[in-house]
Amino acid sequence: MDIRIAELHQRQAIAECVDAAYSMYIERIGKNPAPMLTDYTDLISKNLVYTVTDKGELKGLIVLIPKGNYLLIENVAVHPSFQGQGIGRRLIEFAIKFAKEACLQEVRLYTNELMTENLMYYPKFGFIEVGRRIEDGYRRVYMSKTL
Repeated sequence: MDIRIAELHQRQAIAECVDAAYSMYIERIGKNPAPMLTDYTDLISKNLVYTVTDKGELKGLIVLIPKGNYLLIENVAVHPSFQGQGIGRRLIEFAIKFAKEACLQEVRLYTNELMTENLMYYPKFGFIEVGRRIEDGYRRVYMSKTL
């Protein structure tokens, strides 16, 4: 499996992966999670999306946005058909390595407070909760990992 910068021809597969990965949260949150509303064409054109593919099949993706002295993980999505295979772990590790190689001081991310699985998952990589607030109508939990 390769992690590579996304190309525009992948935008439909990226949107489908995100929709599949986040659709389970619609009922829990009461609306589409924010990643389902994102314009991936714009992010791809800015070289901010990285994909995991195997034999040409998109299995997951991560959106990385460098901001000053930190890297923001804007989104991590693994298609449900491929969850449990370590793809999410590889993507998070890729982000941490990316930030270190760019000499950034920390990696930040946020998740919806109702995505409780994520609140247990990210601390395994050393992320700690640094705040909670409502943003864009979503109850978000902000996390950080100092490098």
